[in-house]
Amino acid sequence: QVQLVESGGGLVQPGGSLRLSCAASGFTLGYFPIRWFRQAPGKEREGVSCISNTGKITSYADSVKGRFTISRDNAKNTVYLQMNSLKPEDTAVYYCSAPRQLGTGCYSSDAMYVYWGQGTQVTVSS
Repeated sequence: QVQLVESGGGLVQPGGSLRLSCAASGFTLGYFPIRWFRQAPGKEREGVSCISNTGKITSYADSVKGRFTISRDNAKNTVYLQMNSLKPEDTAVYYCSAPRQLGTGCYSSDAMYVYWGQGTQVTVSS
């Protein structure tokens, strides 16, 4: 089965850091670009960051540029999202997702991302 599992979320104070992990099973992660999304209560799903299949190319939403860093270790079949200088507005459930077909660079259409993890809750609060 194709499966993605996010972990690493939790409660952190503003200015703190968390590292999220996205572990894949059932397929070779290195053949796919991987994207992180987040969704806060009452808000639309937001694309956060994406990384190409080899990790050479990355992209970030303007809201997280300079604070978040996406990376991957294909030997471990895992993608990471390092989150620094966290703000209350970062509070959300974070999901990782893989597209429906193999590729190198990230797809511009969110509709291409069809494999999802269960999400991990990130709460930034004093």
